[in-house]
Amino acid sequence: MSLSDPIGDMLARIKNAQVRNHSKVSLPSSKFKAKIAEVLMSEGYIIDYKINDENKPSIEINLKYNSGNPVINTIERISKPGRRIFSSASSLPKINNGLGIAIISTPQGVMTDVDARKKKLGGEIICKVF
Repeated sequence: MSLSDPIGDMLARIKNAQVRNHSKVSLPSSKFKAKIAEVLMSEGYIIDYKINDENKPSIEINLKYNSGNPVINTIERISKPGRRIFSSASSLPKINNGLGIAIISTPQGVMTDVDARKKKLGGEIICKVF
């Protein structure tokens, strides 16, 4: 089965698993999804992730909770397949006055909005996490 929006599917699976208080979530793997999981891990929104290369490659993400509540309050797709949203380095959005992050796909890789501003890079705004 092919998905029209695999990144949106990844974000929905993470959101749904946290609503149900699951400790981990498994989803089909890709290099781009692994980079997004790496950014989420480095920013402290998930514990870690593991790529399983069995019959079908999959990513297993260990979700993070703080005193029973999910660390990720909202995770929302910004740029969609039907409408791509690009931004220059100077006009990258601040999520909740800097308390959240936006994940940006730049020519130098996937990074947070803070890192993209430091490197003066623009790109496609993938999602926002708070």
